[in-house]
Amino acid sequence: MELAAGRTTAAIAVLLALAVASSFLAAGDGVTDDTDALKTAWDTACQDDGAGVVLAAAGHSFLVRNTVFTGPCQGSVTLQVDGTIVAPSDPATWPANNRRNWLIFYRADGVSLVGSGLIDGKGQKWWDLPCKPHKGGNTHGPCDSPVAMRFFTSNNVTVQGLRVQNSPEFHFRFDSCRGVRVDGLSISSPALSPNTDGIHVENTQDVLITNTVVSNGDDCVSIGAGTLNVHIENVTCGPGHGISIGSLGKAGTRACVGNVTVRNAVIRHSDNGVRIKTWQGGSGSVSAVAFENVRMDAVRNPIIIDQYYCLSKSCENETTAVLVDGVSYAGIRGTYDARSPPIHFGCSDAVPCTNITLSDVELLPASGDTVDDPFCWNVYGNAATPTVPPVACLMGGVPRNYEESSNHKCY
Repeated sequence: MELAAGRTTAAIAVLLALAVASSFLAAGDGVTDDTDALKTAWDTACQDDGAGVVLAAAGHSFLVRNTVFTGPCQGSVTLQVDGTIVAPSDPATWPANNRRNWLIFYRADGVSLVGSGLIDGKGQKWWDLPCKPHKGGNTHGPCDSPVAMRFFTSNNVTVQGLRVQNSPEFHFRFDSCRGVRVDGLSISSPALSPNTDGIHVENTQDVLITNTVVSNGDDCVSIGAGTLNVHIENVTCGPGHGISIGSLGKAGTRACVGNVTVRNAVIRHSDNGVRIKTWQGGSGSVSAVAFENVRMDAVRNPIIIDQYYCLSKSCENETTAVLVDGVSYAGIRGTYDARSPPIHFGCSDAVPCTNITLSDVELLPASGDTVDDPFCWNVYGNAATPTVPPVACLMGGVPRNYEESSNHKCY
């Protein structure tokens, strides 16, 4: 079966006659390299001034090497995956100088990646590399692993309906984009697969993530620096590391995140629930964040702010930090793994967390009768309603240096 590019008018897709361009022909057997066919189909659709469609047809599997789908395009382009797209499974077959991304969409404004098919990153051999952290190694040098799909400098992006599995590293990454809509995805990789974040956004604005299920070995959704206006709703996570803002401020960098809402989510059997994590020594702010109606099921750390994030035992105390201000938790209910307190607010000595509010929070141990006390360090806020467990460790008002700290706000 061939990949096809075409123009859509009045809801009728007219596919280009592939006999005219033999370079479009794809084997679709999952073994033959179909990269050139897919790339040529994209380039042809991109040059058309209508609404182009590139189709990976149902019932066929297309082996695709790492490649870049480049814009800007004359019109909009839809990559419709109803069959399967698979990556090469052996890291040794990848170019030594190009191992960080698999499928890249660059300057592809208006692109849509849709369909009922499967995108398989074939990550197992990447996870088994001896330099991986869970193998006792580190992530430097030759241990780079590809992100499955990266959208870079692309606006008005839609990703909908697909199944995506076993990425060597992040499944989706959106960098320097504006206007991102993700809906109805199923993202999966094993619980012990390293750094397999489901969806990562960074330096990106106006993001909507809905009706998506993520089961993986790292963050369900992770939000990096430079991100503004994110709405996450009806997302189910777990196992994994929950929904995270950060880590932010590493190596003294300035990081800004603002106006994030997580609503009507379910997090199951995860290391974390909803988390904000920052390194000491950074600057900038996390502000205007709302977690609403989130169900926890045996989550180890349901609610956590950690301004002492560190991946080694040698991180030193610093006199600056990323400000965390204006974070609300409402309707957070369910159970926690009793190895850790259900609520952990570890805030900077120099830049305290401020305007932290809780209401309708009820977190009970998944087993046993002991309800652990929350942990608070240098956090200011209030509980608008009684919570379970009670959060008596919040400090009222604002710190003496609040005016100085609030100058860190980015938005």
